Amino acid sequence: MRKFIAAAVLAVVAATGLSACSSASDPNVLKIGTEGTYAPFSYQEGGTLTGYDVEVARAVGEKLGKQVEFVQTPWDSIFAGLESKRFDLVANQVTVNPERTAKYALSQPYTTSEGVIVTKADNTTITSLASLAGKTTAQSATSNWSKVASGAGAKVEAVEGFVQAVQLLKAGRVDATVNDTLAVGEYTKKTGDTGIKIAAQTGETSKQAFAARKDDTALVADVDKALEILRADGTLARLSEKYFGTDVSK
Repeated sequence: MRKFIAAAVLAVVAATGLSACSSASDPNVLKIGTEGTYAPFSYQEGGTLTGYDVEVARAVGEKLGKQVEFVQTPWDSIFAGLESKRFDLVANQVTVNPERTAKYALSQPYTTSEGVIVTKADNTTITSLASLAGKTTAQSATSNWSKVASGAGAKVEAVEGFVQAVQLLKAGRVDATVNDTLAVGEYTKKTGDTGIKIAAQTGETSKQAFAARKDDTALVADVDKALEILRADGTLARLSEKYFGTDVSK
């Protein structure tokens, strides 16, 4: 059945054509903005950029017949880089929300995850999202998790990423940090850090997608076709299993 679906999708793509827009400087290159510091999605390993988002982006580029070039950019300036045409797409677990849908062209989601609240291991005061009211959290200023925290009544201290948030948390400078359960799980698996814990769920299921400029609908349409092929042929499921031990692409 999977082969049949993949063949059908390929037939559609062959009929319609993958005519993706790409970098203005080179039509054969697709430039992609990513952090490179957000494991297991986009990070450095042995001096090489890798991760779930990175591998999915490379697979999309292959389907589009484009050479993929990554531009490492801090999260809080990544959308400014997209808008200034430093790159064509953002591949960095961009959570789909109404504000981003209104401002950018978003692909179909390729990740589904849950939000969690992380505290020091001995913290007993934070047990739910409502517990964040009046507390201080460390978040990337423009992230979806920053909005979740502030929406719950927390004061948000801006940081560059999750690792810095954990450092402030363990130093006692903030009370908590809100992030993706997949990222938190990767951090604890790799570091064995017993000084922090998942104190509660946010109660939100989020979906993540590629982001392009609002007028780049042709590119996003082609990215969607590529994602359909990668979903049908099992590539997304395989990459999910590789990085998470389960299929997060559903």
